[in-house]
Amino acid sequence: MQAPRIAFSRRAKFSRLNFVMLCLLSVELNALGGWIVQMFGLPLFLDSIGTIFSAALGGFLPGIVVGYASNMITSLNGDPTNAYYSTVNALIAVCAAWFANRGYFKRITTIAGSILAFSLIGGALGSLITLLLSGFTFGDGMSSPYAMMVASTYHLPPAAAQFFTDVAIDLGDKTITVIIALLLLHLIPADLREKLHYEGWQQTPISKEQRKGFQRSQCRVISLRAKLLLILMAALILIAVSATFTSIVEYHDTSVADHTKLGRGVAGLASSVIPADQVDQFLAEGENAPGYQEVEEQLYRILHSSPDIQYIYVYRIEQDGCHVVFDLDTEETEGSEPGEVIPFDEDFKAYLPDLFAGKEIEPVISHGSYGWLLTVYHPVYDENGVCQCYAAADISMYTLRSNEIIFLTKVASIFLGFFILIFALGMWLAEYNITIPINTMAATAGSFAYNTQDAQADAVQAIEDLNIHTGDEIENLYKAMNKTTKDMVDYIADVQHKTETISKMQNGLILVLADLVESRDKCTGDHIRKTAAYTDIILREMRKEGVYADQITDTFMQDVVNSAPLHDIGKIQVPDALLNKPGKLTDEEFAMMKYHTTAGSEVLDSAIATLSSDDAGYLKEARNLAHYHHEKWNGTGYPCGLKGEEIPLSARIMAVADVFDALVSQRSYKKPFTIEKALDIIREGSGSHFDPVVANAFLNAEEEVRKVAETNMALEASKQPS
Repeated sequence: MQAPRIAFSRRAKFSRLNFVMLCLLSVELNALGGWIVQMFGLPLFLDSIGTIFSAALGGFLPGIVVGYASNMITSLNGDPTNAYYSTVNALIAVCAAWFANRGYFKRITTIAGSILAFSLIGGALGSLITLLLSGFTFGDGMSSPYAMMVASTYHLPPAAAQFFTDVAIDLGDKTITVIIALLLLHLIPADLREKLHYEGWQQTPISKEQRKGFQRSQCRVISLRAKLLLILMAALILIAVSATFTSIVEYHDTSVADHTKLGRGVAGLASSVIPADQVDQFLAEGENAPGYQEVEEQLYRILHSSPDIQYIYVYRIEQDGCHVVFDLDTEETEGSEPGEVIPFDEDFKAYLPDLFAGKEIEPVISHGSYGWLLTVYHPVYDENGVCQCYAAADISMYTLRSNEIIFLTKVASIFLGFFILIFALGMWLAEYNITIPINTMAATAGSFAYNTQDAQADAVQAIEDLNIHTGDEIENLYKAMNKTTKDMVDYIADVQHKTETISKMQNGLILVLADLVESRDKCTGDHIRKTAAYTDIILREMRKEGVYADQITDTFMQDVVNSAPLHDIGKIQVPDALLNKPGKLTDEEFAMMKYHTTAGSEVLDSAIATLSSDDAGYLKEARNLAHYHHEKWNGTGYPCGLKGEEIPLSARIMAVADVFDALVSQRSYKKPFTIEKALDIIREGSGSHFDPVVANAFLNAEEEVRKVAETNMALEASKQPS
């Protein structure tokens, strides 16, 4: 079956300047919406009007560019947190383009559905980003005061109040945003909307239905489009994971280094306020020792200097444990009393030899009963260089975890928006530069037909009409295909010309051969040409009537008509005297005459034996005609006595043509019958002598039959001596 031809689109060509202008205008719309909100203090955002407008008008690529660029620009102009919401705007662009492509912005119900979808993206996803950035408490944005009010009124946790407030505000925001965007779209003339829909054709554009057909087409394993999508997605995910992991590790190491630096500074500062020569007295007398409280106050000031400092304490390390010199009270726990002995922590046992020796040790990160802490010990030496105790600072590592989550959220938010942008751009480029050109070439090639000169010209024109100009290997493939098509059409034309020449030579040789045989029979005249003409009439009528449709193909008709002149070739073995006897044949002579059917099949069998089965098609029908054209429908014919459909169809057709021509032709032993009388005889013989279907087709084509018969009768009459 011939494949459907490519349906080209009449869409106006989109220029790159239009794309830039659309993006700039849409970014300005987003900025204008944000400015109006700030100017009037509205509880809205209005920062995605341009995103929805550009996506609905130009497609998903301009929309994503506008959404991502808008957030990046505002983040550089004083509000860096906007960069973390670029993903939200990019997803809104994708949805807006999808909705517009399916006509969702043309009906009230689907417009309402699109508003709800935008609200869930902007409200729910945006709120989740806010909560992650704020440590699941109230954020710093415009919605935070309202979230606090909701939390106090309905006794909700901060995270829940922030989430529901963001979704509610965004529902109103996206309702106004969509209404404004649709009004702007409505103001743009239809022809301009066509021009502003961005499609990067690298060929003659095709229709939307054709593109959908390509996407629905089945491949044996997986489509090229899906492969490119998977490769691009895998590459982006791999880059994202690698970049994020590297960033987190680097951030973690930097944060630990900063915490360690803080711990060293705090421990060093604490050790500097400890009078080494009074440590024994502090251990013995505690708060009653002179100067103890003054030192403790200084240590408290150091403790409160940074929220990351969890504990400050001073221990003397001895074999039986840690002897408390100072242990500052905190809001969560009370410190140990001076002189109290605290067992060694498991995390420090590896460092005990150095601690007993009064040496410095590396900072220790532990997960113990006091929490996740980074502990720094700094020795306090007396004037003789003897370590009297250690001043220790515990730096909380929980803020590190919280900061890492916030950092991960920032990285993921920015990268996800960038991911959507790059993915959309990659798929857009791949579709217009690879998959669509390849699919159109395949579809065009699949629709080629070469059976006529017009079809061959159409095949060449169809591939030329694609006009693929990707400027890469795809274009090289297209040019090669174009050249191959032209060369193939030229070759086919040459082959067809030679085939026609050979066919004419073949038919000419058949007629020459038949004429040689017929020239021996002085009675038959132009019998071979007339029977061929009647055979052609019968075949065309039978095709028109739809009888024996499975057998009467173009090839069958051509073979039967071309080989019809050979039906009496067996007469070459019948003596001339017998062929030209003016009177009635004796039984013995008639038996010899009947042998011409068998003789004809033997002659043609010899010819068939020299050819392959594929090349002997017309000769097989010639053999059937020669051997069986005197068989009768009721089985009383010769040479085999076949009956009904046992007789080959070509022979049943020839039987009618042969008898009719014999009836209306002049013979040495009879006068010609009138056409009416001959037709009556054919009609009477239907169902007995002739196949009734074939006879009926012959009689139905009476007008054409008469033309042939009358023409030949006139020719015969002109040849008679006056």
